[in-house]
Amino acid sequence: MLKTRARYHLGQVVRHRKFPFRGVVFDVDPEFANTEEWYEAIPEDVRPVKEQPFYHLLAENDQTYYVAYVSEQNLVADYSGEPVGHPDIGDLFGPFEDGAYPLHFQLN
Repeated sequence: MLKTRARYHLGQVVRHRKFPFRGVVFDVDPEFANTEEWYEAIPEDVRPVKEQPFYHLLAENDQTYYVAYVSEQNLVADYSGEPVGHPDIGDLFGPFEDGAYPLHFQLN
């Protein structure tokens, strides 16, 4: 049985360690759960290990909004206190408060 504990939680704002984007966590996979093509497209010298949590983010950079899939090793918590402007945040979360977004719905 796989035992993994995610470092980041739903609604938390995070930043990528190497690339200039940030986002809000909206889902977590306990280990890699994307396609092999996606994984192989990452340059081998920076390719993350699959046996760690991977996060789905409503992400933003200086130019656009998008959905990102990022390994835990490539994320850090964002303590800027600034909200994320992704237009889909309101579909999943309540208003930004205390550095995070509360869920709109109850999880099972």
